[in-house]
Amino acid sequence: MKNVKDIQMVTEGAFTSKPIDVWGISDKNLFLEANRHFAKQKEPFFAIVQTSDNHPPYTIAEEDKDFVRKEPSEEELEKYGFESAAQYNAMRYFDYGVEKFMEAAKKEAYFQNTLFVFIGDHGVAGNASAIYQKEWTDKRLTEMHVPMLFYAPGHLTGQLRTEVVSQVDVLPTLAGIAGQKHTNTTLGRDIVNKHNNHSAFFIRHDEGEIGLITDDFYFTKNILFEKEKLHLMNSKAVYSKKQMDSVQKRLSEVTSGYLETARWMLMNNKQ
Repeated sequence: MKNVKDIQMVTEGAFTSKPIDVWGISDKNLFLEANRHFAKQKEPFFAIVQTSDNHPPYTIAEEDKDFVRKEPSEEELEKYGFESAAQYNAMRYFDYGVEKFMEAAKKEAYFQNTLFVFIGDHGVAGNASAIYQKEWTDKRLTEMHVPMLFYAPGHLTGQLRTEVVSQVDVLPTLAGIAGQKHTNTTLGRDIVNKHNNHSAFFIRHDEGEIGLITDDFYFTKNILFEKEKLHLMNSKAVYSKKQMDSVQKRLSEVTSGYLETARWMLMNNKQ
């Protein structure tokens, strides 16, 4: 982060709130402290708030008496992919923190001209069979599946988008929505204004596995030995074997292209 020119970092030791566990202060207090910093800004700014309470030990601050814990049955927790009630409540506590953040932000001048984005840095492995087809659980797709929410009242109309996109698309999309002129030298694309190729590249370093997820397919290949696999993710789509073979060949080439382009960019993308 310190490679970013003129960056200001506000980390542990600079907060007025007290830590509640190994992760530091509560998500709610982190949001509120961030709001106080944002409210002081006189010029346009870009900021990232990184939360952590949805990690073990799943601490919920004692001061937040208005947060009501729920205790679903073990069967209900397992059905929706939660390992415990503590994990479930930690997820709910994040929503609680966002609610408090929005309530505070709405009272500040910056709120009316700010684009808020909520996104996870990674997903969680678990049972997703109650919501998605079995490949989501069997192939650990939930590890890579995260929510992404754009919120800018008065600037963005409400809509639900279901196409496959990637975390690398976030910054180009923000620039596009904000109307910010920019030079994009990344692999990311503006998914709202200029995006019609729905896909996301991924890599699992430990297994040497790379792949591509599209609206209809989940493709993987191994860079350590020759092994490829194509899964149909759209249960309503019908493809012949010839078509599946053609799709696999194309996705294999595109996946390798992503990897080699990323390698080249590490040393040559200087802009």
